[in-house]
Amino acid sequence: MPDLDAHDAIPSTLQRRHLLGAAAAQLLAGSAGGLLLPGSAHAQAHPGVTASEIRIGNTTSLSGPVSALGTIARAQAAYFKMVNDQGGVAGRKISFIFYDDGFNPAKTAEMARKLIEQDEVALLFGNLGTGPNSAIVRYVNQLGVPHLFLSVNGDKWTDYKSNPWSMPFAPSGRVECQVAIKHTLQGKPDAKFAIVYQNDDFGRDYIAGAKDVLGARYDAQVKALSYEVTDPTLDSVLVQLLSSPVDALISGVTGKFGAISIRKASDMGFKGAHYIATGVSSIQGVLIPAGAERATGVLSTVYAKDPSDPGMADDPGIKAYRAFMARWYPEGNPDESFNSYGYMTAMVMTRVLQQCNGDFSRRNIMAQANNLKDLENPILLPGIKINTSPSDHRPLEQMQLQRFDGKRWVRFGPVFEGSAV
Repeated sequence: MPDLDAHDAIPSTLQRRHLLGAAAAQLLAGSAGGLLLPGSAHAQAHPGVTASEIRIGNTTSLSGPVSALGTIARAQAAYFKMVNDQGGVAGRKISFIFYDDGFNPAKTAEMARKLIEQDEVALLFGNLGTGPNSAIVRYVNQLGVPHLFLSVNGDKWTDYKSNPWSMPFAPSGRVECQVAIKHTLQGKPDAKFAIVYQNDDFGRDYIAGAKDVLGARYDAQVKALSYEVTDPTLDSVLVQLLSSPVDALISGVTGKFGAISIRKASDMGFKGAHYIATGVSSIQGVLIPAGAERATGVLSTVYAKDPSDPGMADDPGIKAYRAFMARWYPEGNPDESFNSYGYMTAMVMTRVLQQCNGDFSRRNIMAQANNLKDLENPILLPGIKINTSPSDHRPLEQMQLQRFDGKRWVRFGPVFEGSAV
């Protein structure tokens, strides 16, 4: 996905909660006359900030179907502990409060209210999941609470006009597809594409990415078919897509469909380029189940270093990350990319707070999040930089390609820029 003391404005906790709850209810009912943009009255409040502390909130999944992702928040908490040990930011320690929502949107809404109305955090950071964040995005934007560097997938989170206080972190499927199309066109400008995509916002990002690059040529060069997450297989869809000559297959899929698309394309004898979504690029979770021999040659996009890659053992950024894990999060697995992701995003959040130069109003926190210029990070691949502005909530729009050689992913070629949209 944090200089007025937040506790001295209302004489009692009961009154404070009552007034905050009433204000939130009024906003959610739409009586505030639209979204509160940076610079509004609410945006100038200083909750979560004292002379010694900055409070940051987060909801994540420590239990439930994706509890493995809960380690992201734990790595972020460890990073903030390290920052505090080094003196904090502008003389203040970061208090990172994260609650388990079990990946249940209703629970997320409850926990977000607790963070904002009771814990009085300055901002929300790194909240996990599209469904959970969808449950709170209107609430936090109407209150003017920074909702930063979300762990989500979907280009809809970059909509700065509707949600000016929200910002994702990782590139979306839209950018992934842009890169795949651009790479194929370099070798064959008239290439024919087949796109299999999940019938939801995630999958439709791949269609949007193809249209961004191809424009008026889209209909002539692309054949696209969707599937439902409840479908048992992709066989009929892929048979239709690959029944005529195709230069590149783009699989905008999730979960088990990553392995299914690799197996079926291979069994059909498909010889063109096969690009799979970053989210299904796990060697152990997807490529090995699909069959290493079938997956050999498959392509994907990447923007961050893999701490488990033996080729990264001497990389300075990875060595510093491993030293951090050994001291600050020894119970965590340093080979786990979820942990390096948490380390990276917490580092970026700390940079935003440092840019605030002691002014930790919500308005200024958001302004600084909107003002990251060519920011490098030791976990990002060389040449990939973070850039944001009030009208660009896509921190990362660059990716590199990688090819599976039967045992590991091997990066190649230049860094590709996503198309401006």
